[in-house]
Amino acid sequence: MNVAVIFASGKGTRMKSEIPKQFLEINGKPILVHTVELFQYNKEIDKIYISTLKNYIGYVNNLINIYKLDKVVSIVEGGKTAQDSIYNALKEVEKENPENTIVLLHDGVRPFVSSDVISSNIEGVKKFGNAITSIPAFETIMISKDNNYIDAVTTRNETFIGQAPQSFYLKDIIEAHEKIRNSKDGYKNMVDACTIFRKLGKSIHLVKGNRGNIKITTPEDVFTFKAFLQYKESEQIFNLGETNKIGIQYNIIKNE
Repeated sequence: MNVAVIFASGKGTRMKSEIPKQFLEINGKPILVHTVELFQYNKEIDKIYISTLKNYIGYVNNLINIYKLDKVVSIVEGGKTAQDSIYNALKEVEKENPENTIVLLHDGVRPFVSSDVISSNIEGVKKFGNAITSIPAFETIMISKDNNYIDAVTTRNETFIGQAPQSFYLKDIIEAHEKIRNSKDGYKNMVDACTIFRKLGKSIHLVKGNRGNIKITTPEDVFTFKAFLQYKESEQIFNLGETNKIGIQYNIIKNE
C-alpha cells in the first residue's frame, strides 16, 4: 500500500495574498489541485490524505468532487505547525492501513514533482527504509548565525537542496513523530521529516528530485510555476527537446 499525505494547512503570509497560497488559482486551477493530481494519476499511489485549515475543509471537499480526485479518502484538520498537521494526517492513515504502508509526505504547494520522483521515493523506502527527495545545490551555500557575517561555506559537491516527497514506512514515521512530540523541545526547529529523523540519529537515504519541483512560497514562485506549465504544454504540442515526463505520463494515465 502506497499512500500520499499532502499537507496544505499553511496560511501563506509570505505570499501576501488574501487567501492561503495553496488555494491560489494558476491556469484556472488551485495550486492544491495541481499538486493532488500528480498523485491521483500516478498508478503506484493507492490513497491520498490531505490536512488543511479547518475553515477550508468544506472547500477542499468541493474541489475533490469537482476534479474527480477519487483517491482522496480523507481530509483532516491541520494543527498549529506543519509538523502537527502532518502528524494529524498520519494518525488518520494509521486508523485504516497496515504499519508497513509506504507514506509519501508532500507539500500542497509543490505542484510539479515528476512521476519518476514519486516512483523513486517508493523504491527508496523499499530498499533503504526511507527516501528524501533532493537535488544537488548549484550555488554555494553559506552559513551565517547573525545574518551579517559568514560562519561557514559548504563544499558545493557535498551540498543538496531538500524537496518533497519525503517518504517512510508508516510505523517508522509515526514512531519518530511521537518521540519528538514527547521530547522537551517538541517540534522546535523541526522543519521537516528529514530533520526529525536526523534529530533521532537515524540514517536517511537521498533520492534524486527534479529541478521544477519548487515550493510555491512567494509571488515570484507563482511566475516560475506558470513558466514550467507553459514549457510543459509547448513540449507536448511541438515535441521540443526531451519528452516532459510529468505532462506525458499525466495525460496517458488520465485518459486510460
